Amino acid sequence: MTGIGAIIIGDEITRGKREDKHFAKLIELLAARGLVLDWALHIGDDRERLTETLRRTLASEDIVFSFGGIGNTPDDHTRQAAAAAAGVDLVLHPDAEREIKARFAELKFELTEMQLALGNLPKGSRIIPNPFNRIPGFSLGDHHFVPGFPQMAWPMIEWVLDSYYSWRFNANPTDEAAILVWKGSEGALIPLMRHVEADFPGVKVFSLPFLGSKEIQRHIELGVRGAPELVPAAMAAIRRGVAELGYSIDEK
Repeated sequence: MTGIGAIIIGDEITRGKREDKHFAKLIELLAARGLVLDWALHIGDDRERLTETLRRTLASEDIVFSFGGIGNTPDDHTRQAAAAAAGVDLVLHPDAEREIKARFAELKFELTEMQLALGNLPKGSRIIPNPFNRIPGFSLGDHHFVPGFPQMAWPMIEWVLDSYYSWRFNANPTDEAAILVWKGSEGALIPLMRHVEADFPGVKVFSLPFLGSKEIQRHIELGVRGAPELVPAAMAAIRRGVAELGYSIDEK
């Protein structure tokens, strides 16, 4: 089954010099379109590790959004790693060349070979327009590579979603509901959770324990996620089962 993944690249993230903001934003952008993120990876500026990762993900059917590392500095490896993973060469993309030349003409700056090399993309790529400065990202199959700068990356991700995947928007609507089970034991709740998933195929039961603090006593957020028409009945089964176990509850 096709999933949606994220690869967030940079030593500044993995070493804690900067806080990653792409993970939460991507979840938000996907949720606004009825989509969910299935997995995410953080990878430092290591070309070999990035190449191995992309080789694996390119062989899958997943849609993948990659943030960072598409520049020209020595610690930028994404374009080269993507090309190596796909087994293709880096070539000057004509659309990227056009965008880069137009940008430098706007600025009335002389364009150098190094700057034009930002348009060297894996053969077979499509460009992703960059509304901030016209230096494009690129798509290779269902992998989409954007800069690490949020003001560039986020509108580029929205463009990709709306241009290529609108047919998936809200295709599988889901709903979610939960209760708070006070002083609950996950071990005691597991049989109930399994019964509800068996009785309502397609519904996923989740539990989020809270170990307690001075302000709030120990509890479990217990809920279900799935097709909107199944959630109310599944939650009714959850409530009945929790009541039979003798726990007190509050609505979430």
